[in-house]
Amino acid sequence: MKDEQAICYTCANENCFIKKHLHLEQMKQYVQKKHSFVCKKSQQFIIEGAPIQGLYFICKGKVKTVKTGINGREQIVRLTKNGDTIGFRGFGTSKRYLIGAYALEDTVLCNFSNETMMEILQNVPEFTYALMLFYADELNKSENNIRKIAHMNVRERVIDLLLYIHRKFGQINGLIEIELSRKEIADFAGTTEEQVIRVLSSLKKEALIKTVGKRIGILAIPKLQSEIMEHKYF
Repeated sequence: MKDEQAICYTCANENCFIKKHLHLEQMKQYVQKKHSFVCKKSQQFIIEGAPIQGLYFICKGKVKTVKTGINGREQIVRLTKNGDTIGFRGFGTSKRYLIGAYALEDTVLCNFSNETMMEILQNVPEFTYALMLFYADELNKSENNIRKIAHMNVRERVIDLLLYIHRKFGQINGLIEIELSRKEIADFAGTTEEQVIRVLSSLKKEALIKTVGKRIGILAIPKLQSEIMEHKYF
């Protein structure tokens, strides 16, 4: 990993927790302590079970967060982009990361150490309150995902994922702005690569999606939404 200079005050990520609180005088001393670096595509920067080394904030790029399941298979639990926070699962309650994380493309990351984060949480109430609301929202999303996996069939789970990445990353020139392998789609949807290939092939024949290599484009959002409407996909 190569060090990279990323300046919080000129950062374009208005949704970043750090950027949101730069107007507070107390934050000035903490942003000077961060470490920024480039993580190459497919490179792992958080190892599940490793000692916690603070929180990571994505300056630029995309990341997948994974957790080891049955028979050692990795399950993708979260996809993140510019401004998102990584490594918060277990932070403050555990001494080791409960997840692993890989860069999906060359990604610039900002790391705030355990010590720096604890200082911020103890001395900047506005930041602490915002992080508490974030945790509550993430818990709600996790509970909804568990319910969906229990009640959705394979086709519905793949459709739900396609709509999720469309909302999360957007679509340019007819293609969603993230490249995921069929295995990664399967790891996120809780199914097999073979089943994902069959579902995508079926959706293509029905003219609901198109594919260009690993990239996928959604052609009929309302029709896909209607298929999983009873599960409250939104």
